Amino acid sequence: MATGQPSSGRLHLSEGPIDLIIEADGEAFAVRRAEDAARFRFKGLLVELVAELEWLRHPLGETPPPVQGPIARRMAEAAWPYRDVFVTPMVAVAGAVAEAVLSAMVKAAPLRRAFVNNGGDIALHLEPGAHLDIGVIRSIEEFGVAGSARPEAFVRVGWKSPVRGIATSGRQGRSFSLGIADAVTVLARTAAGADAAATMIANAVTTNDAAIRRRPARELDPDSDLGDIPVVVEVGTLEETKIRAALGSGRERAEALIEKRLIEGALLSLHGQWESIGEAAKEALAIGGETAG
Repeated sequence: MATGQPSSGRLHLSEGPIDLIIEADGEAFAVRRAEDAARFRFKGLLVELVAELEWLRHPLGETPPPVQGPIARRMAEAAWPYRDVFVTPMVAVAGAVAEAVLSAMVKAAPLRRAFVNNGGDIALHLEPGAHLDIGVIRSIEEFGVAGSARPEAFVRVGWKSPVRGIATSGRQGRSFSLGIADAVTVLARTAAGADAAATMIANAVTTNDAAIRRRPARELDPDSDLGDIPVVVEVGTLEETKIRAALGSGRERAEALIEKRLIEGALLSLHGQWESIGEAAKEALAIGGETAG
């Protein structure tokens, strides 16, 4: 496990596939206490998940999986609404981890605001009067290559908003995608819920075209929980009608999740075009302000 304190004042905790950027605002003693709590909760967290990995990679069925750990249970809970399609609790792992660490921090000390960013899946804490501006990217690939690439826009989350979780998914993300979205950013009441929904919406951003190439997930990663399900590996040039059709499919999925109160809003990006769904996502700001990443 590597830990550090970057010059920006943000705490960095990393082990295996988990990479957390943490920031807390409050009195100096409270911030120190919260950071200590984050370190303590993070220690052994990966081992905790690996112990239940067999069930976490197993597709959900008619009954909830018999997982025991609090993070594993949170993952299963966030994935449960999507059990009508192929889904495993791993769909919410990044968001659930962010939630767990943030929860430990908030319980340990009074903080004005705080966030835990786990590779783009963010858990938020806001006290009355506080807000946070979250950067929205148009392409996971561009952000991953540039590292410091400027966000396309910002979404302001105020303390009165129900949004406490934000997640981004897409075909160039850390996980495989069934869809062709460059990026799908979801705003929800929890980070685990946002994580699961972002994946589901990103999977729905798709269309039929010879420019889209897919391969079974197992061929790319023998340990993938997706098995032989085809995932997108390449997207060539698409006609305008195909782009609009794919974004429209994603919009339908997002609107259905808003109707079910599973998310508050979503921003979809494909080949430079955007779709904004839900009031929470329409509060995008001009570039400027603070990012949780």
